[in-house]
This record gives sequence, structure tokens and C-alpha cells, in this order.
Amino acid sequence: MGTGELQSPLLERFLRYVQIWTTSDSASADSGVQPSTDRQFDLAHLLESELKSLGLENVQVTEKCYVYALLPATAGCKEEPFCLLAHIDTVEEVSGQHVNPQIHKNYDGSKITLAFGHILNPENDSALALAAKNHETIITSDGNTLLGADDKAGVAEIMTALEYLVQKKIPHGQIEVCFSPDEETGHGMDNVPLNLIKSKYAYTVDGGHIGELETECFNAFKSEIEFTGVSTHTGTARGKLVNAITMASNFVTNLPRQQAPETTMGYEGFYAPMNIEGSIERAKVTLFLRDFEEAGMENRKSLVESLALSTAESFGGKAKVTHTQQYLNMKKGFEKRPDVIEKLVASYKAAGVEPVFTPIRGGTDGSRLTEMGIPTPNIFTGGHNYHSRTEWASLEQMTKAAEVLIYLCRNK
Repeated sequence: MGTGELQSPLLERFLRYVQIWTTSDSASADSGVQPSTDRQFDLAHLLESELKSLGLENVQVTEKCYVYALLPATAGCKEEPFCLLAHIDTVEEVSGQHVNPQIHKNYDGSKITLAFGHILNPENDSALALAAKNHETIITSDGNTLLGADDKAGVAEIMTALEYLVQKKIPHGQIEVCFSPDEETGHGMDNVPLNLIKSKYAYTVDGGHIGELETECFNAFKSEIEFTGVSTHTGTARGKLVNAITMASNFVTNLPRQQAPETTMGYEGFYAPMNIEGSIERAKVTLFLRDFEEAGMENRKSLVESLALSTAESFGGKAKVTHTQQYLNMKKGFEKRPDVIEKLVASYKAAGVEPVFTPIRGGTDGSRLTEMGIPTPNIFTGGHNYHSRTEWASLEQMTKAAEVLIYLCRNK
């Protein structure tokens, strides 16, 4: 296949998708609302229209904002069906409204200065340095927002691969497609339409640098620690007042400093304070726990409990700890289906991409799907610096991801 045949439609789609505001909201998602923001329907209905125009069948947007479609197998193809997935929402920590994408063709390695003084510098970004060496086309936001490559790059790559298969009449097996809401809130698979999806395995397109092939991820829990104090007038507080704010602050301060997101890498787990709020009488800390091993996760939960209780006791207050499972390491899910990974490796190599097995320091919708019995590894997208104003994507790497999908889909 010609790279040029894919690049132009892929770029056009990606630029269009990232300009649609689809930021999700974790508070709404945690309360059971899905989609957590109605604006996610805007992209969902656009994709519904485009999938119908490509001739896919049973195209629909569910009540919960999942986009589903089916590309029937071509005549005589006996390949086992599978599903392709990507998510349509973007993270809430950085604005995703009014995205203004910037295209840097034949990137030469010079510093890219964005709004508010944000700088992309290949001197401290090895992936960007490699892109400069290859004179790739780099796409960024203008710095006022994130870009949205996570995961609109994946959405655009799936759509471009489907269009290529249909227009070129390439023989292929049955392919299901599902675009999900609220992945960034951890609720992306809460209402996945399993009544529609019949595939026994799937692939998410939600990775990063070219070549990454992810088959394992963190075990993930959310810990909520509620401290209860005693309120009284501050002028007569001696011996009476118990400050829940002070307890919460002390608890966070005493978490292991060298086991934080900003001090760990690779297979190292962490404790991540995500939110702290409250008053003298009651304060709450929300903490993310991450570990690749189940035993390690149990140790982390135990440390949180003991630290919370000892903190409360030392101040004369009370503490309550609640742990909630978010997702589990998907590694075990592939033990009975190694062929799912083998097929993907073969597709990488057919596209001229050397697979690099890296652990996901996070989770994907594939993590949850694998828990549900549908083994789902993760494919790179060519996006980088996710969840930040310095997010960027390489058009050449995105094109390679689309090529991998085409080889994955085509009849062998």
C-alpha cells in the first residue's frame, strides 16, 4: 500500500476530530452518569455518519454513547472475527475546548514554542529528537489546550484503515468497531455493548510511540481516605480542636516520596494523590494506587490503611479507608490466547514496524475487556506527551499504525 494514500485522509480526519470538544468528567462518571458529558455525543454521531457512508452495517450510537459498527467478511473469508476499539473522550486535567492544531512539516529539531511559554524541545524528548532526525510531520496544539491525540489518533487510524479496506476491496474477515466514551475517567467499559460485540478477542488503538505493543498494565485501585476531626472556635481550641485538614495533609506528606508517579518508571508502582478537599471537621484524600503485581498492590493498600489510622490516632481524630478496584493487569488474559498477540506481531512486521513490548503505566479499555474474557492488547498510535499542553503526534507514525491495522484485518 502507498503511504501517501493513507496520510492525506488520515491527517484530514485527525484534524477534524481533535477540534470537537469531548472532554469527559470524572465526578459525573464516578456518580454513574454515562456519558459523563453530553458533548461526547457530538463526535459519536459524526463517526456514526461516517461509518454509514463507508457502508458498514448495524451502525449505531447507544444510549450510553458507544459507537458500534460491523464490517462483514468478504466472500469466502474464514478469518476469526475481532473488534477494534478507541475512545472518543479526552482528559479533563487540561482543556480540550477550542483545540487549534498546528502542523510542523519536515520537522527539523528546532524548539517549538507554544502559548504560555510551553516548549517542545528535542533535547529533553528522545521521541521528538527521533522524529526530527526523520523529518517527520509533527502535529501539536497551540498550547492553549491539549491536542487530543489520546485517543483521537486511534479513532482516525481505525477509520482510515476501514476506508482503505472498503475502497480497495481488500479481502478481510469480519471486523467489529467500537468507539467508547469516558475512558479517561476509568469508566470506559462500564456499559460496553456486549450484546452487540460478538468477537472473542479485540485490539485497542490507544498507545504511544511507534512500535509499542502492550500486553500488560498496572493493577489499579482508587483509595478514598476520609478524616474526621472536631470543630470548635479557634480562639478556645486548645485541647479541643482536631483538624481534619491537618490530618489529611500530614497523611499525604508521609506517603513514600520515591514511590510517586514523578519518581518512578518501568515496572515500578506508585502512590498518587489526586485530590484533597474538606474542612476542619471532615477532609478527604483521593489516592490512586498502581502496581504490576497483585501482592504489591495488597502491600500498598495495607500501607495506606496503617498510615491513615496512625495519622488519625496521633491527632486524636478518626480515619476511614475505602478501596475501589479500577482495573487489573491484563497479562494473564493472554495465557490461553497467545495467537492474539502473535497475529499482531506479524502485522507489525508486515508494516515494517519492529514490535517493542512495553508495560502500560496506566490502563486502557482493553484492560477491562480482558478482565471480561475478551483478550485485548494495545497498539501504538504515534501520539506523545499525553494529558499535557505539549502533547504531539507524528503523522508518519500514525500512518504506520493505520498500516498495521490494514495488515491485521486483511485475509492472509
